This record gives sequence, structure tokens and C-alpha cells, in this order.
Amino acid sequence: MTSTDPRGVFALIGTELLGADGGVRPSLVVSVGGHTVRLSPEECRAALYGPRRNKALGAAVWRQAVIEARREPVGGDGTGRLLAVWLALPGLYRNLHRILRRLRVERVDLEAEAVLALLAAVDAADPDDPEAGGRIIKEAVNGMWAYANRIRREVPVVDVAAFAEARNATTEPEEQPRPAEGWELHVTPPARRDGMAATLRFAESRTRREGTRLGALAHWAGLPDLVFRARRHEEVDLIGTLVLRPAGVRR
Repeated sequence: MTSTDPRGVFALIGTELLGADGGVRPSLVVSVGGHTVRLSPEECRAALYGPRRNKALGAAVWRQAVIEARREPVGGDGTGRLLAVWLALPGLYRNLHRILRRLRVERVDLEAEAVLALLAAVDAADPDDPEAGGRIIKEAVNGMWAYANRIRREVPVVDVAAFAEARNATTEPEEQPRPAEGWELHVTPPARRDGMAATLRFAESRTRREGTRLGALAHWAGLPDLVFRARRHEEVDLIGTLVLRPAGVRR
């Protein structure tokens, strides 16, 4: 089984579903060939991906997983959706690693986008379709590739020289009316005659934007405490100092 990033949502889903000490573990009751059997999450995965996987049993697992997920009320504990998403994760790893090798995408962002696509696909799936599981995984894979290609084309930048010129041409903050809730931006260039010699990214963080989408869908799906965004830090050269403080706060 491919390892997961401990910071990502894939790992958190597994921990939430399987790692609760003393908690009630979910299970699926499936019927195949006139026989009914109760399967644990691990047994469900073995039926889908194990060396002795059975196509009929796999279809029955997906059918019941989709039914249980869609049966959950909005605002419930999310266990049914959580199990359906967890069952689909092994089908995503090959494409996930392929995307990470080819494109400059953060893994935690890609995993979060995959979960978004899985939740949407599970809610749209037909439980009586014998290929429901494959279609759910395909939708998530397509969502990951679409996200990665979209992010690759996004390059939000600001001309620092023009930004500094516009800032210096304005009146001092003390002379401007301040909004009740606002922010002041102060950029201090390094002690060099030629000033800042780099392009400053200054746009809404796509991590925050995607995190907002993910959080909204997670709340709707009953998983507000599960899906989260991981903070990242990059090693870069210091080209200056940027300070962001609430408007009106003393410097």
C-alpha cells in the first residue's frame, strides 16, 4: 500500500476512520449470491484491491458504501461518506504520484482536491451500477488532473517598483480614513541601492481559496473537523520585509 503524507487529508481520513481508541468502527453489511456478510473497512478494501479480490463482492461493497454515504443526513457524523472516500483512495495513488512528478503542485493541495471530487462523485453515483466504484475513482482522477493543470497556469505577480511608487505617492496612513476592519501593508526593501530585485507575489493565496471551497463542502458533508489545510514554509532568500497589521494598530 502506498504511504500517505502525514500532513495531508488522506492520512487524516485513515486516522479518523481506523485509529479511534475504543471507538465504534464502521462496517458494511453486503449481500452476494444470497449470502449476507458484515465486513470491516480493511476487509472491504481487501475485497476491492486485494490479491483475492472478487468482482461480485467488490460491486456489492461499492453498492452498499454508496447507499450508506448517500443515506447520511446533512450535518451527521460523516462516517458513511468517510468510509466511501477511504475505499476509493488506493485507486488514486498512481495518478497522484504521476501528477506530483510532472507538475509543480503541493501534495496536500492535490489530496484535498481529490477528496472534493470523491465527495461529489459519491453523491452523484448510481449504487446499482456495477462499475460505480471505477466511475467514482475516475471522477476523482479527472478532478486532480484538472486542478493541477489549472494551478500550473496561475502565476499571480505584482510589479514591486510600480507598487512602491504608488504607495509612496499616497498620503500617510494617519491622514487617511481607516475602515472599521481593514489591513495596512508596509513593505521594507533591503539596504541596497538598487532596492528590491525580485518579483513579489501579492494575490489571494490559492491555498486559502481552495481551502475555503474544501471547508464549505466538508461542512456540508458532515466532516468539518476532518478536512483541513496544512501550512507550508519554503526556504527562500530574504529580499525584504512585509508587515501586515490590522488598520489602526500602533506600529
